Amino acid sequence: MARSIMIQGTMSNAGKSFLVTGLCRIFRQDGLRTAPFKSQNMALNSYITADGREIGRAQAVQAEAAGIPCSSDMNPILLKPASETGSQVIVNGIPRGDMSARDYFAYKRKLVPDILAAWNRLSREYDVIVIEGAGSPAEINLRKNDIVNMGLAEMTDSPVLLAGDIDRGGVFAQLYGTVMLLEEREKARIRGLIINKFRGDSRLLDSGIRMIEEKCGIPVVGTIPWTSADIDDEDSLSRRLGKRGGNGGGAAVIRFPHISNFTDFHALEVSGIPVRYVSRAEELADPDEWKTPDLLILPGTKNTVGDLLWLRETGLAAEVLRFASSGRPVIGICGGYQMMGEILDDRGGTEGGEPGRMLGGLGLLPVRTRFTAEKCRKESRGRFAALHGTFAPLSGLPAEGYQVHMGMTERCGREDSPLVLLEEGGREVPDGCVRGNCAGTYLHGVFDAPGIAAALRGMIGTPGQLLPEEEDYRAYRERQYDLLADTVRANLNMDAVYRMMGLERPGGRK
Repeated sequence: MARSIMIQGTMSNAGKSFLVTGLCRIFRQDGLRTAPFKSQNMALNSYITADGREIGRAQAVQAEAAGIPCSSDMNPILLKPASETGSQVIVNGIPRGDMSARDYFAYKRKLVPDILAAWNRLSREYDVIVIEGAGSPAEINLRKNDIVNMGLAEMTDSPVLLAGDIDRGGVFAQLYGTVMLLEEREKARIRGLIINKFRGDSRLLDSGIRMIEEKCGIPVVGTIPWTSADIDDEDSLSRRLGKRGGNGGGAAVIRFPHISNFTDFHALEVSGIPVRYVSRAEELADPDEWKTPDLLILPGTKNTVGDLLWLRETGLAAEVLRFASSGRPVIGICGGYQMMGEILDDRGGTEGGEPGRMLGGLGLLPVRTRFTAEKCRKESRGRFAALHGTFAPLSGLPAEGYQVHMGMTERCGREDSPLVLLEEGGREVPDGCVRGNCAGTYLHGVFDAPGIAAALRGMIGTPGQLLPEEEDYRAYRERQYDLLADTVRANLNMDAVYRMMGLERPGGRK
């Protein structure tokens, strides 16, 4: 059976996902078959496995860092918020329905068998499992029936490393307060403290480290500096979503209230296309404050109908139409593609609204969407169709990614064409739609394949290239995992980590 180590944090966005990713890479480098595990994840950024199951994006990234295919066993429970008080509950990669927070809190203990079954399958296949907690283990109102922090550590008999975020201040209070709010048996599971996201000379922390070790009775096993490693982030607190302004030009992404899979645009960023997120009409309308972007993107969303209404309420819908009328390119992905159509048919109330609702879209593409209870989940690959006009530079290039959406969309115009042709059952199936300077697709990750970002740069006239000419986006990601692993390895006491797991540290890389 596998040995395990668990990373918990003093708060959300303390860097747990990055630390797990770094450790997955380190153990892979050390020759150990390694898998990530997060029993319950709440995220709108998701990923589809090869067998069509949906998991949190972070676990897919961690699996990639470990050099293994991702599976739903790595994230048996995924919660996708659909409103302020409710989420879609996905178990073993399959939607089980929508629940309010109160209902899910009462229900979640019934999912323990699913969690342990997934854990046991991984444990039989791998040498090491690196576990990620969620939020903070010191949420005393949530301690009862915990299945993701100390409750999971006890179920799997895993040692815990507790990480605090020094970048947001008060790291010693974070660590001390968290430890002191735990029960004695839970404190005993914490085998080391980590100070994460440090900037500057770590020697300035020496006296504070001695004091926190004395007060908590737990050693500090690492001070991890802020790293330049560029890793996909799934958290709603991601710094990427705060990108506004800049020097203008580039791509502007509408920041919907329920934006999902914003990792779709990482490939554009690393190829040299500036990406910023807009949530107010004036960010597109005011030429004095915000230079007009070269490309506008409507991204995916967990609540297409609700976010389309928001788009209209904020005045952004009018600005999207104004932008499209200027002749500059507009691209919609998944929910954004659905919004660009003529009709959104939610008469069954699938999107959480009142049954019987029919809503007019933005009218930029001649497509109509009918929402159904069945969720499309699959990996897809193919090629861009033979395109003309604005999107001609994409013609024939590889198209690959994954689909995860409610609803079916059909083209209903004459002066339009599919954006991509996907391989299904030995034939090419059209997906998406192009009309003039507007295009849409259901394909998440559509910008990741070789040549796509470069074609978009040429299409919108963005100069420069950040990637070496011989390197594609996949190679770039691999290089970032190595960079993150080097940072973690150099600043975390790996000898102590191996001892916690009851393993002898392999020779070679230090």
